[in-house]
Amino acid sequence: MTGSSVPPRRATAPTGSIARPRKRTPFWDNARFACIVLVVLGHAVQRLTYDSDIALSLYLLIYAFHMPAFAVISGYFSKSDAPTRTQMARVITDILLPYVIFEGVWTLTKWLVEGQANPNLTQPSWTLWFLLALGIFRVILPYLALLRWPLLWTVVISIGAGYLPNIDSTFSLSRTLGLLPFFTLGWWLRDHDVVTRLRLLDRRPWWVVASAVGLFAVAAWTAWFFVDDWRAMNLREWLFYDENYASIGGTQWWAGGVRLALMVVALLLSAAFFALLPRDTHWWTHFGQYTMYVYLLHSFVLYPFRESGVLRNAEPTWLWLPVVIVASVLIALGLATRPVRRIFRPLIEPRPAWLFADRRLARREGRRNDPTGSRRPREVARMTRPDPRQNG
Repeated sequence: MTGSSVPPRRATAPTGSIARPRKRTPFWDNARFACIVLVVLGHAVQRLTYDSDIALSLYLLIYAFHMPAFAVISGYFSKSDAPTRTQMARVITDILLPYVIFEGVWTLTKWLVEGQANPNLTQPSWTLWFLLALGIFRVILPYLALLRWPLLWTVVISIGAGYLPNIDSTFSLSRTLGLLPFFTLGWWLRDHDVVTRLRLLDRRPWWVVASAVGLFAVAAWTAWFFVDDWRAMNLREWLFYDENYASIGGTQWWAGGVRLALMVVALLLSAAFFALLPRDTHWWTHFGQYTMYVYLLHSFVLYPFRESGVLRNAEPTWLWLPVVIVASVLIALGLATRPVRRIFRPLIEPRPAWLFADRRLARREGRRNDPTGSRRPREVARMTRPDPRQNG
């Protein structure tokens, strides 16, 4: 989906002037690209986790915060106002259509490779769950914004949902409700102008960087030192926010406290992650505009390795793990390049004017390349009609 580093506001240009695209804030593009690299890495390293404690530790560290961080970014660039017709159309073109298209592609892929397929739009394939989560987030945000203490309510909803066995992965509802507090937090930060008022995107004091590094060091050591305990308690399933507590071993009444603790950890690690990201522009910054392509396509790149068992019993781990890390970065970079975007744009950014009663709803919204729901300005300035009053 097209992503801009500038939170959404209605822009107007003086009559007779040139409407120029707003300047992007590099930090948000850096954050989006860093998050999508972690998404690819998390999926790439998954097959190594069965045979390697180090790989499992890295996997747990990534999953402890990377999707919550993505949800925070998504919420930050979302609007809680009553949606316009164009915004409602964007839910269809940006989320629902890509979801249906790629569910169809996955069905065909499984049929060709595995000889069987079970088309079922109610059960998202692999990574597609986040598209449905974003759609639900956008629909319910205007209602959440009407409430007092929306953050508190979403935490209660997230924890409470884990106790209900009938809330499952159908239409990605379990994960959606589980991650809802992080999305709402992102919106709340923007709505209260916290980032600007606290000058969080200014130069960081040394102690902030040191604290962030220290926090990640402690988290990494904890993930590795207690790896047998995490494996025994099935921690990876808890980090998915996907299953009810009882189905993953949380049969005690206080199982919701585990999710609350994991949410606190995710919040702390996300804050440390954002603190360590560069604020200025780098050669890779612009790839943060095209994370939708990486998000939807990387699973097809990894699919052969995931299903063939190439990375099972891959020894020595000290060699394979760095290879997988480097490959993940290269995959993310490659899938965000212009040739890939040109080839797959009809699938990832469909604009079917025939679908709408008002065909302009498909034409006038522009390109949207980012799964975070943020906005990207037009690359070419649009000339407005000159004011006749200036001709005299």
